Amino acid sequence: MTRGGSQRTTERVFVAVSPSWFVREGLAGWARQAELGTGARRLAPKGIHLTLCFLDQRDRAEVAATEEAMHGAARPLGRLETGAPVWLPRRRPRALAVEVHDPGETLARLQAELAAGLAEAIGWQPPRSFRPHVTVARFGPGAKPRRDRLPPTPALGFQPEAVILYRSLLHAGGAEYEAIAEVALSAK
Repeated sequence: MTRGGSQRTTERVFVAVSPSWFVREGLAGWARQAELGTGARRLAPKGIHLTLCFLDQRDRAEVAATEEAMHGAARPLGRLETGAPVWLPRRRPRALAVEVHDPGETLARLQAELAAGLAEAIGWQPPRSFRPHVTVARFGPGAKPRRDRLPPTPALGFQPEAVILYRSLLHAGGAEYEAIAEVALSAK
């Protein structure tokens, strides 16, 4: 079941996979070297993840049902590869991310099955189509991202080993993510 105690009646949660430490460190290092402009808040390696489904505020019963949907969708993933930098959203970016390529489409299938399980279990519907990426920096109000001088992203590959349910705790300096459930992506 879930780890960690909480007195809250709802949790701000999302489901993600995590790149290896080597990949997270490489992407964080790339972001540290990039000239991002004013107001950039670069993510530490421990905060870098690939979100599959952002669920926002959910009550305890929905969090438990989410874990069950994770078990139902879990299966081994193929190798994923980092791609080009991408500003999100495009017009008025609030984040710098690195796209993730899914050559075997195993990640896309996992995400679709997870989304279908969550739709059935808790009525969740994705707000937009799935676009695999890992965020490496965020920009607050009034920030002026510098979009013209990004170095090439490092060519990194990884194969996630688990799908993770995270609790997102918001603080003045940004969000902190706490893993509250994990399901191995091993053969069924």
